[in-house]
Amino acid sequence: MPRIGVEESLSDVVQALQDKGYDVVALRQEQDANGCDCCVITGQDQDIMGISDVATKGPVISAQGMTADEICQQVESRLK
Repeated sequence: MPRIGVEESLSDVVQALQDKGYDVVALRQEQDANGCDCCVITGQDQDIMGISDVATKGPVISAQGMTADEICQQVESRLK
């Protein structure tokens, strides 16, 4: 099963992804994204300065304005 990195504050998303069988890893620091097939972030501090360093080659999903189920659907569609 793919490995998904999720920011710690998104506990409902972590639970929903684990329920679907995904290997979920907490994103505490940028290097935590290494080895993840996909990452889910809150979107609150996303690219504030217009600078972004690539920490993962997989898709990054902003959870802002989405439910846990919608995020799971996004993860599934982007990993296909």
